[in-house]
Amino acid sequence: MHIYRQSIIIFGIVLPVVLAAAIIGGGFLVKSNMLESFENKRKTYASSEQGRLSVLDIEKKVKLQRDHLDRWSEQLSQETASAAATNLRKIYEHLPSKEIQQTAFERPPSAGGGFGAVAAQKSSQLRIAFRGTFRTVQRVFLELETRMPRLQLQELQISPNTSQSTLLNFQVIYTAWEN
Repeated sequence: MHIYRQSIIIFGIVLPVVLAAAIIGGGFLVKSNMLESFENKRKTYASSEQGRLSVLDIEKKVKLQRDHLDRWSEQLSQETASAAATNLRKIYEHLPSKEIQQTAFERPPSAGGGFGAVAAQKSSQLRIAFRGTFRTVQRVFLELETRMPRLQLQELQISPNTSQSTLLNFQVIYTAWEN
């Protein structure tokens, strides 16, 4: 029996233990790789799901703003000087003529000057001059800028009127953003 003892120990105990340890170690290795792969896929799915939900939310907001976008596109396609003149006429209809008088309305020859010169967006300038009371002209500015939000105030000059002490002279230059 002593002759087979070494073979029995090697093939009956050591080899099965080493083989079982290799199988168990391989199983743990496969399990850890599967868990790592699962965790990566779960994170990727979570981020893609978050991105998909963000896209749906943005699309919903864009649909709600579609009317505003169409309105803005229409406003930007209008010729600036005529749109401003039309809006000013509508504003003057509701104001007392003794309190306001437009003294000048022109497009300065330097197209794209002011803020527009440093922006990639196309723009033009409008110079408008008024004679009127502070409150009335302030109301004109408010209504004009509300009706034409593409106007950006570039310069405002206020000076006293020498002929009537209740009136002031206003000169304003707007940069008008265009399409």
